[in-house]
Amino acid sequence: MVGELDADAVVEYFRGKSILITGSTGFLGKVLVEKILRVQPDVKKLFLLIRANDVESAKQRVETEVTGRTIFHVLKEKHGNSFEDFIQEKVCPLAGDIVYENLGVDKAKLTELSKEIDIIVNGAATTNFYERYDVAFDTNVMGAKHICEFAKRCEKLKMLLHVSTAYVAGEKEGILPEKPLLVGETMREGIHLDIEYELNLIKEIRRKLEINCSSEIAGKRTMKELGLKRAREFGWPNTYVFTKAMGEMLLGHLRGDIPLIIIRPSIITSILREPYPGWMEGIRTIDSFIVGYAKRALSVFLVDPNLIMDVVPGDMVVNAMMVAMAAHSEEQAQHTFHVTSSLRNPVPYTVLAESAHRYFLLNPPCHGKNGEPVRMSRMRFFRSLPRFRAYMAVKFRLPLEILRLLSIVGCGAFSRRYDELSRKYRYVMHISELYAPYTLFRGCFDDMNTERLRAVMANKQNDMSRGYGFGFDPQSIDWDDYFFRVHIPGVVKYLLN
Repeated sequence: MVGELDADAVVEYFRGKSILITGSTGFLGKVLVEKILRVQPDVKKLFLLIRANDVESAKQRVETEVTGRTIFHVLKEKHGNSFEDFIQEKVCPLAGDIVYENLGVDKAKLTELSKEIDIIVNGAATTNFYERYDVAFDTNVMGAKHICEFAKRCEKLKMLLHVSTAYVAGEKEGILPEKPLLVGETMREGIHLDIEYELNLIKEIRRKLEINCSSEIAGKRTMKELGLKRAREFGWPNTYVFTKAMGEMLLGHLRGDIPLIIIRPSIITSILREPYPGWMEGIRTIDSFIVGYAKRALSVFLVDPNLIMDVVPGDMVVNAMMVAMAAHSEEQAQHTFHVTSSLRNPVPYTVLAESAHRYFLLNPPCHGKNGEPVRMSRMRFFRSLPRFRAYMAVKFRLPLEILRLLSIVGCGAFSRRYDELSRKYRYVMHISELYAPYTLFRGCFDDMNTERLRAVMANKQNDMSRGYGFGFDPQSIDWDDYFFRVHIPGVVKYLLN
């Protein structure tokens, strides 16, 4: 690790570098691409691997899904009429996909890239908790393997950075260290994980589905159930974190002497400071709670309000990524960083609940028939899954059954009402049980490695005198103020409107 860094040194590190970035159409990918282009216009080239049939389609996706988004408006203002020329000079879309060997890029182009790339950032992933097992495995496991294989071919590679998740720790309790996952390791004692067996199992199930001429819906359901079953068998709560864990294992096992950084963020939230506080894309874990509450679709939720909610703003994650790359460039070692908040600045779920209630009291999201604002009542919380299910059965499921019977007797007179309430019931159950591993999570992520990284910045990470900074210390966040003045308004602006 370098002795000491400041913002200028971090920015200077990216001068003249050619960087391959996967996952640039995702939220974190956009934040990273924008930040590099904004703070270091002399970066040589950003190669963005885009899932597309050809280069023109890839270019179109970059224009509409990356550089055309709100987060790039500051950069547009900075460059004015020359913005498009700047992007064309610095950004090179590549049609491909990490699920394929050679990344789906033709051999000649890949050889050319292998001679030019200095840094690889692998942010591509499927983050659906209950994705089809084959789809999640292809992207999160085989994708990591394919990226590693390409990295080994790069002649002047200085760094491979892989974005994972802190929740590869499964549902463990207590202090969770920043240690690498070893091949075969599981969350259950005495049980060994064979990644090759998992790959062959997927192939076998696919073959059986084809032989049985299963419908697309049946095949999807089978693969989703398989992923969840395998994840839980080895101690992970869902397919997403299970496959992300296997991806980490393969990278650590196959990397050889490649400099490797594993970044493990917790729940990523909206931008805290730059370029637009509150900016976000996509509904994330806690945002489902906020959106459901704002739409009055959620009146109850499965969460222990006194448990710690580990969240981190997206710009802090990107800042940590950039500082880590500058600090550990060309080191033939693996470094793992938890970019989390539960240890340094813990915030219980009750802070979010109170902030949301207070915000929507002052800014009602719903209006009645006469246009008058609807007063928001407090949400009711349940600290355990059995109690939550029991309450939902008595309060909602039983009345629904009665309504269904009345609809049958009344020749469908109540069918529309039944369908409406049934959809709401299923939504509440789905959302609550989907996020239970996080809203009832009792672990605390140690971030000693990340704290050392912050120390390298010599307390200069929050210096905003240049119009930007590289802060990633959660202790600098006033959570109530962040939720009330930044994040919840961002949810309303970018997700609700």
